[in-house]
Amino acid sequence: MDTQVADTLLGSLIDGRYRIRGRVARGGMATVYVATDERLERTVAIKIIHPTQAPEAQFGVAGFVERFTDEAKTIARLTHPNVVAVYDQGTHAGLPYLVMEYVRGRTLRDVLAERRRLNPDEALAIAEQMLAAIAAAHRAGLVHRDVKPENVLVAEAPTGGTFNLVDSVVKVADFGLARAVEASAEEASGNQLMATVAYVAPELVTEGRADPRTDVYSAGIVLFEMLTGRVPYDGDRPVDVAWQHVDRDVPAPSALVPSLPKVLDDLVGRATRRDPGARPADAGALLAEVQVARDDLGNANSHTTVLRRVTDETAPVAQPTMVVAAVRPAERPAWARLPEGGGQRPHRRRADPEDDDLGGGLAGLRTRLMGTPRGRLAVAAAVVVLGLVAALGGWWFGVGRYTTAPQLVSLTKAEAEAQAALGGFTLKYAASRHDEKVPKDSVLRQDPNPAARVLKGGTITLTLSLGPEQLPVPDVVGKEFELAQAELTNAGLVVAKGPTKYDDELPAGMVLATEPKVGTAVKPGTKVTLTVSKGRAPITVPSLVGKNLNEARGILAQLGLVPVESYKDSDKPKDEILGQSPADGAGVEKGAQVKLEISKGPPQVPVPRVIGMPCQEAKQALEGQGFPTTMQLNPNGVVHFQNPGENTPVPPGTPVTVTCL
Repeated sequence: MDTQVADTLLGSLIDGRYRIRGRVARGGMATVYVATDERLERTVAIKIIHPTQAPEAQFGVAGFVERFTDEAKTIARLTHPNVVAVYDQGTHAGLPYLVMEYVRGRTLRDVLAERRRLNPDEALAIAEQMLAAIAAAHRAGLVHRDVKPENVLVAEAPTGGTFNLVDSVVKVADFGLARAVEASAEEASGNQLMATVAYVAPELVTEGRADPRTDVYSAGIVLFEMLTGRVPYDGDRPVDVAWQHVDRDVPAPSALVPSLPKVLDDLVGRATRRDPGARPADAGALLAEVQVARDDLGNANSHTTVLRRVTDETAPVAQPTMVVAAVRPAERPAWARLPEGGGQRPHRRRADPEDDDLGGGLAGLRTRLMGTPRGRLAVAAAVVVLGLVAALGGWWFGVGRYTTAPQLVSLTKAEAEAQAALGGFTLKYAASRHDEKVPKDSVLRQDPNPAARVLKGGTITLTLSLGPEQLPVPDVVGKEFELAQAELTNAGLVVAKGPTKYDDELPAGMVLATEPKVGTAVKPGTKVTLTVSKGRAPITVPSLVGKNLNEARGILAQLGLVPVESYKDSDKPKDEILGQSPADGAGVEKGAQVKLEISKGPPQVPVPRVIGMPCQEAKQALEGQGFPTTMQLNPNGVVHFQNPGENTPVPPGTPVTVTCL
């Protein structure tokens, strides 16, 4: 018994009636306790749903309890010796619970953990009772949806004695429980696969639907595990295991255990066909096939003679001459059959006189036919004709009506349709899937596989590729880092915190930018780096436009900022600040650079030559070109000197002095 002191339910009284005595097991949906019904003084089992299976925040406890109660009523009406009985239901601390029959024994999972695998007679004996229980549920319109060894209880045989798997009582539990939980989860977050992936039917994976044939498939996987000691598929992730049920046929048990007879391969193969329509219609139909298989194995064993070692005080020791499998019991316990005896072969009635007459007539006809050459020739001809008909029929049904499936994988949809049309095949499309290597709208897989046998003019199911799965980077700029991180993680992306930067607009802790940028198409699992704001910087940039360069340098030096200077042509005076970046009022940290645009001053023009010209004429010429002119000495004389000199480049409007003699 798995009990823990930390379990607060141990020793508690539920509904004023059920005293919890110990914890039996903990599963994916519920925990099972052994309790005493103090009102009726009997031992019961109580199954309490985990809080994670009925969270109020998602879909409301009230709605789940109502649905759970409806399922409990349905299960309680299901009365069968191989079904764990349900006595009561209710809620404790807001969580639904079931009060059930307490079965003294072990789960089939415990048996397999101890034995690894069972011999065929043991496996069929357990499967027969398990299917009897599921068949009763199917007749009542109830589908189990989660058939697995953990839900199959193997109790002690009613007759007592040693623990014998062939004579043990098998009971199935948890009818309708998976449906109650799953129906509520669908309302909250869409379809969810609640079945155990090792036993899940293909249609539950691809379409989310279940009917009696879904239980047939799971029962077939359980039988496979009992015979071989393992489930047919495994993988690193549950989704990988689930899709193997869709894409692959369950192997024959004899491929893992060569000693198993072919009748068991056929039985498992029929139960686990991927197409639900090709399986037995319900558990009752599969039960009939299991009982026939048990009869066949029993008849095979009944023709084997067991030679025992003979020893006594006088006789010599005889050596055994052969070893055979365990002989099947002559008769099954009464509780191991369906009430109506489904699947039992009718006994042949005793012959009556009319049979004797018929036998005598046939014997006489044979004598007359074989008594003459013509009769013998007619019989030989009939045998040849019947042989030819049988051969042709066998060829047609075994080979002639089949052909090989064409190679359609990796073709585009249009190419595949054209290729299928040439062979006369009909195409059906399964749900498309993403693939990293196969381009969009190309064939990812086909069923039947290339070169496999298929009926002429039959149907081929294609799965098209959606191409590599990509999604745009969500717009999280302007959101708090924690919210942005949650949104990106929910989208299937990996979040990394990048550098922090000061920003005048966004407060500290808000996302400034993403890398890759918002809207970029990326694969799931891509790393997205977030740049986060540190808030406004501590130093405010002053206004420097219009100031002289030297003045601007002094202001920046006092603030601990570094000027970065560049010059450009301008009509403004030389060294006047024309522009700055960052703009005035922006926040920066100490040591930040401030870019300054500085005027080179107006474009320079050459001073014309006026030496040798009369002073008055020279003055008119210079002032006519925009140079203010000053005359020295004799204003009526001739120019002997000029400053600036001739052809000297100077800014427009530069004063010129001429000396006249």
